[in-house]
Amino acid sequence: MKVVFIDTVHPILWERLSEKRFDCVDATRLKSSELNELLFEAEGLVIRSKFLITKEIIDASPKLRFVARSGSGLENIDVDYATQKGIRIFNSPEGNRDAVAEHALGMLLALNNHLVRCDAEVRQGQWNRQTNRGFEIKGKTIGLVGYGVMGNAFAQRLSGFECTVLAYDKYKENYGNAYAQEADMQRIFNESDIVSLHLPLTDETRYLANTAWFNQFKKPIVFINTARGKIADTEALLSAIDSGRVKGACLDVLEYESTSFENLREADLPESFVALKNNPQVLLSPHIAGWTVESYEKLSRFLADKILAEFEV
Repeated sequence: MKVVFIDTVHPILWERLSEKRFDCVDATRLKSSELNELLFEAEGLVIRSKFLITKEIIDASPKLRFVARSGSGLENIDVDYATQKGIRIFNSPEGNRDAVAEHALGMLLALNNHLVRCDAEVRQGQWNRQTNRGFEIKGKTIGLVGYGVMGNAFAQRLSGFECTVLAYDKYKENYGNAYAQEADMQRIFNESDIVSLHLPLTDETRYLANTAWFNQFKKPIVFINTARGKIADTEALLSAIDSGRVKGACLDVLEYESTSFENLREADLPESFVALKNNPQVLLSPHIAGWTVESYEKLSRFLADKILAEFEV
């Protein structure tokens, strides 16, 4: 089986497939125009986020049997069309769930305890204790919107903080467990002190967190987004911060990111981004929640497990 690696991933995936006599081809340095011949012969494609698996790409790959996405999101793949063609889609959210969970918790602790500001002030010789009094997680209610592998991993990390964790997932039933109580969205609106998104980007979730959404919370919340930037409307978030409905935000993702998530679209940055980055109630990181040394290897290891389970002869 010929497997074309379009994006760079951890070498363990190449190694494990090669050991089982898969014909692995390195196309990571080729331009899109140079891929056509390889696509025609490819039975498997390995990608990350920047390469789009469109209807046209699928039609140009008549032998294609699977697409392996190193990571969790599938928004760069026409999954419906691929499924119609009998093409298997593999992703590996299990590979970076621990990284995302730890990063979300780290951002929450840093924001609640003003750690970024404290560090800067102490380095400047300022010793401001009263103005940097923090907030505890203990006793708070945390609402998780989406309860797949990422949400579950975050809930597990929160289990030692003696807080109440509520989880809402539209597409699941009976998913409550030792880490989170199953809840409807209205309960999350009514009771949450902290809200964290753990959703894929789809037509349904795009700009889900808009003005109407933020206005439904009964208490001021801390808002966490380590999922996808376009799930949250930045203008709506800034308005919610200004009105006091959101008292702080932890954002690892922004709606202005490039397709590859590796930079911001400079030409598209509006005034709202400037307001966001200058807001002391907002903590930012460059889409690295799932980007640890360990997760890089695990993403490929889980993909190898899935591919070999399906196609090893």
